[in-house]
Amino acid sequence: MGLRATKPPALAANSNNQSSDSEGKKSGLVTLPIGKILFNEGDKAYSLYIIQKGQLRLFRPKGKGFVELTVLRAGEVIGEMAYFAEDPNDQKRSCSAQAITPTEVIEISFNAFTKTLSGLNPWFKTIFNTLAERLRKTNTRLKELESNSVSTIHGSNSGGQSEYKFFRNIDIIRLLSTFFLVLKAHGENKDNALEINRKTLKHYAIDIYNITDSKFEEFINLLKSQDLISFAADKDNLLNIFQFPRVDTLRSLFLFLNTQRNLADEKRVIISDKCEIILHKILNQLYEKKINTPMAIVELTSIFNEFKAKSMGIDATDLKQAVDSKFMSEPIVGNDGKLTSTIDYEFLKKNFLPICFMNAVNKVNDKKSKL
Repeated sequence: MGLRATKPPALAANSNNQSSDSEGKKSGLVTLPIGKILFNEGDKAYSLYIIQKGQLRLFRPKGKGFVELTVLRAGEVIGEMAYFAEDPNDQKRSCSAQAITPTEVIEISFNAFTKTLSGLNPWFKTIFNTLAERLRKTNTRLKELESNSVSTIHGSNSGGQSEYKFFRNIDIIRLLSTFFLVLKAHGENKDNALEINRKTLKHYAIDIYNITDSKFEEFINLLKSQDLISFAADKDNLLNIFQFPRVDTLRSLFLFLNTQRNLADEKRVIISDKCEIILHKILNQLYEKKINTPMAIVELTSIFNEFKAKSMGIDATDLKQAVDSKFMSEPIVGNDGKLTSTIDYEFLKKNFLPICFMNAVNKVNDKKSKL
């Protein structure tokens, strides 16, 4: 399991009518919106849960950071480790759990679970207790490994607290290359797209290339936000078939980001959200005019007027990054009072999607840092 440290999520109590980790709570359905904390590390535990729908991320707060553990989804059990504590007074949560999609869990109180176990044959309870003891030992060992990993990040060799990003540049490059290679090797052509089963792709990404579960799932969400992936139902009517209509785009993104990684900071392409919006409008204008030349003149006044009408504070200074990145020339005001610029149309078309993707990655990192 991959261990990373970053700013801890907001550890809010569950507020689905009443706290789900409360003494005497009856078994039943608990609904969690995105970002909702099911329980926090160290909380007194009274229940275990079966995930009916959605996904939960498990993490452990560590000082100013936290350790990403894994992602659990429908059909999996969570919160059972507290039940297996040798001392009933030590039935506390060993990690925190947070919904990363709208989630529903079935809560089973420890009291109800104990009553169920009391009706089992003695030989089955012996097997059950043996498995529980192995789980306890495994959990203890995992805690030791997590602690060692975090100390490496925060230790004296690092010179203090190191900057953390959920997605580092190298993480995205690894994910893009892994997805591209696995799709080319195992994807099936269907309806102008390459299809692959979630289990196959996940096997290679996590088991072979050692990509963490949480990064795999967040990367899928990232691809979805950029319309680079869609989902279809499998034979069990679950959306486990991934469809990639533009597989070669993954390679293009990989090449762009890998090139950026090897450039000096001052030479890297940096485009703000506002500048990205302007470039999008420029591309739309040239597309509507059916321009097919490598270089083209674009009229900027109408674009700025459109933003002004929407009370969006955008002006010529927001184009500086586009000029510095060689997408366009310095804007000039003509005799008619209109603002125009010469656009490297081919260069912009080639790099606009990578820019959007790079900004989307930055937004994920910003969101993660504020959780």
